[in-house]
Amino acid sequence: MKKGFVYIIAFCFAGFASVKGNAQTNNNDTIRVEAFITPEGDTIPQSWLPTVEVIAKQTALWKNYWRNWTRLKNAVYVTYPYAKTASKLINEVNSQLANVSDEGQRKKIIKSREKEMKRDFGDKVTSLSVYQGKVLMKLINRETGNNCYEIIKEYKGGFNAGFWQTVAFVFGSSLKQQYDPKGEDKDIEKIVLELQKLYGYKG
Repeated sequence: MKKGFVYIIAFCFAGFASVKGNAQTNNNDTIRVEAFITPEGDTIPQSWLPTVEVIAKQTALWKNYWRNWTRLKNAVYVTYPYAKTASKLINEVNSQLANVSDEGQRKKIIKSREKEMKRDFGDKVTSLSVYQGKVLMKLINRETGNNCYEIIKEYKGGFNAGFWQTVAFVFGSSLKQQYDPKGEDKDIEKIVLELQKLYGYKG
């Protein structure tokens, strides 16, 4: 019994040695490939696939989409700095007016800042297209939390606000339009976030 058990063990070892020997000498199952060594020291096989060109004709729908996207992107890039400036100015004016109760003094402060704004940005803003003007009004609403009608009414009175609302309506727009970053203005929001990353604007 003991002798038979020894034969079984010897047979197993002989089989193992045979398999090991075949593994060392058989090179038919080996394929040489390029390898990439990671910074951590791991070796990963790599291979190169031939270049494939995919050529397709752009549909009228996509042409129109990219045309509109480019137009919108250009408008946002042009007008966003003005919206940031308007937001800063409004915050400064609100800070100045916070403790001023005299109506004459309030008007004097507003007129002074208005002149400053016209001097620095008047020519640039008035040269905007109607489309860019619409985008600017959206962005001012985004940056200040108020639409342009509310801002003009606050600082220039209801008559002026009504007058400029009529002008905006003639050009197919509205001073009362609201900014909707998750709805109709989601594309503007994407471009604004891109601008903030590129140029370090604070949100």
